[in-house]
Amino acid sequence: MNRRVVVTGLGAITPSGLDVPALWDAAAAGRSAISVLDGQEFAALPVRIGGVVRGFDATGLVDPPLVRRLSPVQLWAIAAADQAMAQAGLDPQGLRTGDPLPWDATRTAVLAATGSGPIDAMQAATRALDARGPRGVPLSLVVHGAPDAAAALLSERYGARGTAHGVTATCASSAIGLGEALRRIRHGYADAVLVVGMEDCLNPVNLASNANLRALATGYEEDPTAASRPFDRGRRGFVMAQGAAALLLEAEDVAAARGATPLAVLAGFGESSDAHHPTAPHPRGRGAAQAVAAALADAGLDPHAPAGIDHVNTHGTGTPAGDAAELAALEAVFGEHARRIPLTATKSSTGHLLGASGAVEAVLAILTLRTGVIPPTINLDDPEFDGWDIVRGSARAAGPIRRVLSPSFGFGGHNGALVFETPHPQEVR
Repeated sequence: MNRRVVVTGLGAITPSGLDVPALWDAAAAGRSAISVLDGQEFAALPVRIGGVVRGFDATGLVDPPLVRRLSPVQLWAIAAADQAMAQAGLDPQGLRTGDPLPWDATRTAVLAATGSGPIDAMQAATRALDARGPRGVPLSLVVHGAPDAAAALLSERYGARGTAHGVTATCASSAIGLGEALRRIRHGYADAVLVVGMEDCLNPVNLASNANLRALATGYEEDPTAASRPFDRGRRGFVMAQGAAALLLEAEDVAAARGATPLAVLAGFGESSDAHHPTAPHPRGRGAAQAVAAALADAGLDPHAPAGIDHVNTHGTGTPAGDAAELAALEAVFGEHARRIPLTATKSSTGHLLGASGAVEAVLAILTLRTGVIPPTINLDDPEFDGWDIVRGSARAAGPIRRVLSPSFGFGGHNGALVFETPHPQEVR
């Protein structure tokens, strides 16, 4: 079995806005979502900026007692999933109250992709244990405190009775989750898979740890919007952000049978491990190149053909080593053609949502396919890398775009790459 896999629904709760149109509007406009972090707990940190989800209200999303028990990141995941289901033509509230799914519920999977999951719950429970002893630790930690808890919550919410679990691969988590969904549908283990990428590490512990590692951009408290600067000579590291994004994937025949509109085809996936260093990428991008090459091969594409990839939404975090290794990987795969492919780095606008970033960038890649518009890389004032076609300053109306590559790389050497294509690439000239 080798079924085509289509994306039929998108959802997003991000620092750039509380739905997909708001996320796209900010990215296409080159508007930064980075701000100074509020709260006295951040005052002594070496980094006090980040991408914060603002204005989110969980009223009516789940029952009030559950709102109190869940972490914000899980509520964002549920809200993003509801958006994706609604765009796919389903009624989230109806499913919640017993309406059946339009396909076999036993062949419907849910994957929650995250680097850390509801880490705030574990930190709060640890503080409670220190302050009040064992009886102070909340019971809800057992049920809702694990990285996979959101998958179980969404499975129950929609009546999805296939597999439901977490996918964890640091900053490549969402890309690998989407790749696993592709494989499950393509090879006949599922008819539909809901993938939710989620992350919230904007707390003093995680900020301090990453700052001590010298991974974060520092010194931008006066102008936080200038902090995330992928591929710029003055880049100092990434900017952490929080949020969630969701994509509903279906077998093309299943989507067609119920009259759903495909937004894009997930045509290829590749993954690898650098097997090199806990935090530093291989300097020549060896593992990243392996994942990208595998994704192209999976999609049946020749990396050197002009009719292959039309755009790359890069991982582009703004770390000195990471950006250089990523471009080296693209050059290793595409050869001289690499410098003719328009690139962008939307983390310059959104910040780095860690394990959720691959899902957010998949949403943006699909919207680039659908609009023909490539969002800009902002804060690219002094490009370090000559001869590359990095879209900057303002969005580029590139005309019809057939295929977009969306790679994700993470600490630990985790690499994932996705190829999205328009549902009918042969009709695009």
